[in-house]
Amino acid sequence: MRIVLVGPPGAGKGTQAAYLAKNLAIPHISTGDLFRANISQGTPLGVEAKSYMDAGNLVPDSVTIGMAEDRMEQPDAADGFLLDGFPRNLGQAEALDVYLKGRNLKLDAVLDLEVPEDEVVKRIAGRRICRKDSSHVFHAEYNKPKAEGVCDVCGGELYQRDDDREETVRKRLEVYHTETEPIIDYYKAQDLVVTIPALGKVAEVTQRAMSALENGE
Repeated sequence: MRIVLVGPPGAGKGTQAAYLAKNLAIPHISTGDLFRANISQGTPLGVEAKSYMDAGNLVPDSVTIGMAEDRMEQPDAADGFLLDGFPRNLGQAEALDVYLKGRNLKLDAVLDLEVPEDEVVKRIAGRRICRKDSSHVFHAEYNKPKAEGVCDVCGGELYQRDDDREETVRKRLEVYHTETEPIIDYYKAQDLVVTIPALGKVAEVTQRAMSALENGE
């Protein structure tokens, strides 16, 4: 299967993508991983991306598209893939269509993880990260530490990242509504969108998505 996963920040795309890709036995292709891999390996696209990032500029769509196309050409993606974070705007969606049509391929579904905006803000703004080990993550409401401000695992100080502050989250949502949300209508016109309510436990959301894919909804 060839699937695109979309949804606002805080919808749980990365978590769901990992589970779905494993269940479907297809590679999970995330934009973040693509950038890290290309930059660390010093590929021509990675070098180009880094030059824009170092200058504080946005990486052009052409670079992101090139990375995604290179990854989709890898042998493990021959029978399908799950795209997470790509396409993120109409230009990238159109480029993906051109790429697939040129290979007589097509998308099977676009999974839209639906989460109320207030829940998105609550999820992200409530996150607290350990200064000693950033893999230790807590939440002010959903996963409270035993002692406020102290990591249960190593005793490090818990803090709120600047990116997780409410005003920043709302700005990120504005960008999502402006740039990424239009691709949902683009794919609805192709009858590809499957809306998945993304509230509830991770396993429940995964099951909803798997059921929708199996039933061809």
